[in-house]
Amino acid sequence: MQVNPLAAITPSNPAPIVLRTSSHRRRKDRVARNVFTAASLTTFLITILIIGTLVFDAWDFIRQITESKAGMGWKLGLTFLAATLAAMFVAPVVAQRLRGGALARWGRRLSGPVMFVAVAVLGLSVFGGWTVLNRLGSELTQVGWFPRRGLFDMSTIIVGTFLVVAIAMVVAMPLGIGAAVYLSEYAKPRIRKIVKPIVEILAGIPSVVLAYFALAFIQPNLVVKFFNPHDKSASILAAGIAVGVLTIPIIASVTEDALRAVPLALREASFGLGAQRAQTTFRVVFPAGISGIVAALILGISRAIGETMVVAIAAGAVGGALFHLDPLDTGQTMTAAMAGLGFGSDQVAGDDSAYQSLFFIGALLFLMTLGLNVLGDKLVNRVREVY
Repeated sequence: MQVNPLAAITPSNPAPIVLRTSSHRRRKDRVARNVFTAASLTTFLITILIIGTLVFDAWDFIRQITESKAGMGWKLGLTFLAATLAAMFVAPVVAQRLRGGALARWGRRLSGPVMFVAVAVLGLSVFGGWTVLNRLGSELTQVGWFPRRGLFDMSTIIVGTFLVVAIAMVVAMPLGIGAAVYLSEYAKPRIRKIVKPIVEILAGIPSVVLAYFALAFIQPNLVVKFFNPHDKSASILAAGIAVGVLTIPIIASVTEDALRAVPLALREASFGLGAQRAQTTFRVVFPAGISGIVAALILGISRAIGETMVVAIAAGAVGGALFHLDPLDTGQTMTAAMAGLGFGSDQVAGDDSAYQSLFFIGALLFLMTLGLNVLGDKLVNRVREVY
């Protein structure tokens, strides 16, 4: 009979091990949990309050300019809520029943948008929402953006915003990504410690300072000298260049972090195969960090869209603007229009709906940045590589 040597030192019925902490430590842990929970709930409530303020005041603006009947807002809100819920929950069930073939694949992809449009069209037809939308479309397509005169042409400030963002990205993308590549792949540690803080100093410069820099240097020495516009005091081009300079450190910092996160083994393998540094940078490191680079660009675009002081001062159009596509002319963006209405730089007296239009622009900006962030997440998830 074989005897287990551990039987003599192992009890037949071992007592369960109970891990306990002192009441003081449990109390501290409970307090910390409650503090963090309260912080998260406060953030959530603040977000809900901001969105609620935008939605209700934006609808007040729509109701004033379309002369809608009482209760129409709730009907339209329920219509779009029902359309959203149908796209989220009903469309996937319908898509699962589609079988095989390219047509079925496209059907599964488009089931959500098709369901949203179908329910929205049905609700608008039942509640008479088409009349409101037609009046809204006619009121928001005027000759220009002059809210104190009752002219609310949204295309003027939306196009102005896109012009500024496009110019800013033309400036910030090559400079920001170029600085990030140099700091990550070429700069020696001693030089990097000097150059990186200098690049990040741009992020600490107040935007109002850059706005007057655009008026004092960019406009007379770059825009006027090379393009000779008819208005030599300010322009969308000068504002876009200044916003691009403001966006450089954001793109450079995030891109550099993405490139430095690429494993060193990939670089060593590339060098071992005889690749030069430029080949390794652009054929190995750059594709490996593309998800972080895309995130940096999305963040830079969001920053450019939300910039206020630079465009409010350097773009030149304070009281309003006519619709045009000329970057050498003065213009107005969505944020500058909100600022002008907020601090009354475009004459306080005027149309009763002027101040409420501020919240409508804010709601549009919220939807634009939300859509940009959703698109950015999808792009990052699609191109992300895991090591």
